[in-house]
Amino acid sequence: QVQLVESGGGLVQAGDSLRLSCAASGPPVSTTNMAWFRQAVGKERECVVAVSGVGDRITYVDSVKGRFTLSKDNAKNTLNLQMNSLRPEDTAVYYCAATSKVTTSLALTTSSIYDLWGQGTQVTVSS
Repeated sequence: QVQLVESGGGLVQAGDSLRLSCAASGPPVSTTNMAWFRQAVGKERECVVAVSGVGDRITYVDSVKGRFTLSKDNAKNTLNLQMNSLRPEDTAVYYCAATSKVTTSLALTTSSIYDLWGQGTQVTVSS
């Protein structure tokens, strides 16, 4: 069964770190267009970071640049998101997504092109 399963969320204080993992069954993370999105209560889903399957081109949203780092573990077929210096505004449900569509790096930040989603993991940052 093709699926994405996120883990690693939790409740932390501002300034702390968390590491999210997305375990992929089916699509190889090494060559698949993938992304982490987040959705806070009352807000639209936004792309946190996207990576192209070809060339590993990574695009971060400005608000996480310098704090979040995306990595792949090809042996475990996981997509990981290291989140440092967390802020209360990072509080959201974080989703892993994948798509087989061929598109541009900019388009990879658009949720509508993704056709495979995980169930999400809650990240809560207290002030």
